[in-house]
Amino acid sequence: MAIYLDFEKKIKTIQENIISAQVRHDENGVEKYDKELEKEVAKTYGNLSDFQKLQLARHLDRPYALDYINLIMRDKYEIHGDRHFRDDEAIICYMGYIGDEKVVVIGEQKGRGTKNKIRRNFGMPHPEGYRKALRAAKLAEKFNLPLLMLVDTPGAYPGLGAEERNQSEAIARNLLELAELDTQTVSIVIGEGGSGGALAIGVADRFAMMRYSVFSVISPEGCSAILWSDPKKAEAATNAMKITSSDLKELGLIDDIINEPLIGAHRDRDASAAAISEYFLTQVKELREMGKDKRMEDRYTRLTSVGAYAE
Repeated sequence: MAIYLDFEKKIKTIQENIISAQVRHDENGVEKYDKELEKEVAKTYGNLSDFQKLQLARHLDRPYALDYINLIMRDKYEIHGDRHFRDDEAIICYMGYIGDEKVVVIGEQKGRGTKNKIRRNFGMPHPEGYRKALRAAKLAEKFNLPLLMLVDTPGAYPGLGAEERNQSEAIARNLLELAELDTQTVSIVIGEGGSGGALAIGVADRFAMMRYSVFSVISPEGCSAILWSDPKKAEAATNAMKITSSDLKELGLIDDIINEPLIGAHRDRDASAAAISEYFLTQVKELREMGKDKRMEDRYTRLTSVGAYAE
């Protein structure tokens, strides 16, 4: 059953009317409600607040990394384990094809349903997850395969075991190694990009965000708890933090915004997956034509310019 957010109530009503008209074989009614739906979607989604975009980024029906992998990859084979400790299922790695391109894909996976959420640790990787991601990235480099990284995490897991196994070192190692990786790399925030947990697979030649994704140094709830001692002020924190794709594009912190369907990726997974696939293949072609020296120089320039500003 589809899940609707508070601001989607009118859309829910119209869609229910469309279904009812279809059951009655009322073609005129279907046509009428289709037009109403088109107008309501344009009105609702054309004026979203930052907090509403955050809600969409966290929507329970929003496609996760594995959903996109299953939609855009063929002849895929999963890579397991970090060769040090265990296989962290909050990070998934695959080799296979996107279109005619042989690729490696790394994603952060949240999981649906209680059992899967626990299995995936709610999309919060342990250090062995990041070490597995680095192992997959190094395989891509070894065989000169383009690398796609799908970011979707509230943050790296902050538990005692993760800290004992050097969570911060694992993230820092990924930042260093991915910055120097000798192959074409593209990273896309598909939902929620939280702090270093997202950055650990966010260093790439091209860094993009889906239309309704967010990227932040801390969750709005965490920010409001620190600044105002009140997690309920998350909406005010969201507006102040500038964490949406349009904000980050304006600040020059990302390269591109991928236009998922206006009604949201959770309402049209196929179109969203096609947008990701098209963007990735286009960027890989451009990066390959650029040549190694120019590509590495541009990557260095972009990474070192983050945080620079002029009054």
